[in-house]
Amino acid sequence: MMPGAFDRADALRRLGDTRFDVVVVGGGITGVGCALDAASRGLRTALVERDDFASGTSSKSSKLVHGGLRYLQQGDVRLVYEALAERQVLRRNAPHLVKVLPFLIPVFSKDGVVSRKLARAMGSAMWMYDLTGGLRIGKLHKRVSAREALDHFPTLPADRLMPSYLYYDARADDARLCVTVARTAALRFGAVVVNGAEVTGLTKDDAGRVRSLTVRADGHDVEVATDAVANATGVWADQVRALDEPGRPHTIRPAKGVHITVPWHKVRNDIAAVIPVPGDKRSVFVVPWGDFSFVGTTDTDYDGPLDDPQCTADDVAYLLRALNGSITTEVTEADIVGTWAGLRPLVADPEASGRTADLSRRHHVHCSPSGVVTITGGKLTTYREMAADTVDAVLDEVLDAGVLERARRHSRTRRLRLHGADGYDEVVAEADRLSPLGADVVRHLADRYGADARTVLAMAEADPALAEPLVPGLPYLRAEALFGVRYEMARSVDDVLSRRTRSRLLARDDSARAADAVAALIGPALGWDSAEQRRQAEAYRALVTEEREAPHLPEVALDAALGA
Repeated sequence: MMPGAFDRADALRRLGDTRFDVVVVGGGITGVGCALDAASRGLRTALVERDDFASGTSSKSSKLVHGGLRYLQQGDVRLVYEALAERQVLRRNAPHLVKVLPFLIPVFSKDGVVSRKLARAMGSAMWMYDLTGGLRIGKLHKRVSAREALDHFPTLPADRLMPSYLYYDARADDARLCVTVARTAALRFGAVVVNGAEVTGLTKDDAGRVRSLTVRADGHDVEVATDAVANATGVWADQVRALDEPGRPHTIRPAKGVHITVPWHKVRNDIAAVIPVPGDKRSVFVVPWGDFSFVGTTDTDYDGPLDDPQCTADDVAYLLRALNGSITTEVTEADIVGTWAGLRPLVADPEASGRTADLSRRHHVHCSPSGVVTITGGKLTTYREMAADTVDAVLDEVLDAGVLERARRHSRTRRLRLHGADGYDEVVAEADRLSPLGADVVRHLADRYGADARTVLAMAEADPALAEPLVPGLPYLRAEALFGVRYEMARSVDDVLSRRTRSRLLARDDSARAADAVAALIGPALGWDSAEQRRQAEAYRALVTEEREAPHLPEVALDAALGA
């Protein structure tokens, strides 16, 4: 298969003209991972996403590529080992997107005393994490003095702080990782990838085997011929399975995770931290992100609408209680500049009850008699392994011998560099002289686009208006919005502000105020008239209003929030 293009119109045409070996349903991180794995093995592959790439859980995670210390506490050593191995794979294959991030675990005393039992348990957990695979990052955990901990996180309470722990994990912009994997599948291996395409039906032959999917896109139905279906729709997996197996029991138990974004100067942590929640056995992350820090995540059962989970007043109160219980400055609702809520697609355990935090994050692959392979569970860090297991099942249990003769049997993605990785080091090395826009801009773009930073820079240098901020106060350039439309299949103001950039997470209300300008910028490239531009901007503002009003948060202007 010749390499293809990441062009929606071309993808829609090819959907109806091609018989595929496998169609992946779902454009989150697991789905795009499946598409890349299948296409790189030589399978004729398509991916269809109802909304936008990463528009569900995969843009609403904690942005961490990690093993998960708490899974060690639950005794799931294998999950931690596999996740830490995958963390290293991602660091090698996507150096432009995945970065090492130090973590502080502050230890607090009660009346000047720290429990010896707690101290021993913490030290044991740190060694176990390193030995399970944390050491692959090249650094051991270490004990740091209270003074050293304060150097990293000066708003911690000095009178209660004791010698603490420092260890290492990694971070990534989840939505950028997702669209990069999708582009790699299309550009390098010819996968047909399209967003805004909803599966509405499934057709089987007389033997009960799947033979096509009905996909609705832009008001039209497309019949997509295929020999197998990979259902990678996360919390929507049961809905897709119902098209194949009506009446089957639910397998997904959604768990809601919520984050809040606050100005960095209110917290002043230069590394991430794990802080306890007062009166609870859980903990939350406090992660620096430029001029901001975000706090999360919660982990609670959820039975509301799957399409648009909201951060509630109780969610905000919980996270503020956790944050204010560990710092000397006070953060209030008036300081919150962004919120996000996502749903983890946990595999329901009929024997389990109680907290979703106690459910396993391991993934499960199920193959129906008709040839629909469903992947559920898992986590962002292990998406590549999940995808490989899914495609293994497609090859083992669905496709015939003729396909197997021309397809590679084993996954190729362990050492497959993602789009933008090759050439990234050269862009960073030349940052000081590469562009008149300055080294900081070059590094910002390199860490988002890798080698494609050169294209974004060329756009901004050719038109000085495109070198201006997309949202005042944030680092994103107007050129990035156009790049998202031309090369990354962005189709709306929300696509640009929520996922191609993370403006909505960092500056909810300022991004809403910029919506008209963004619509006017990208509208011509998308063929919008002035009425459609207004509609797009209004639709985005409505999303932001709903997000703010669900927890009853005040409007916050970015210049005031960052100016203190």
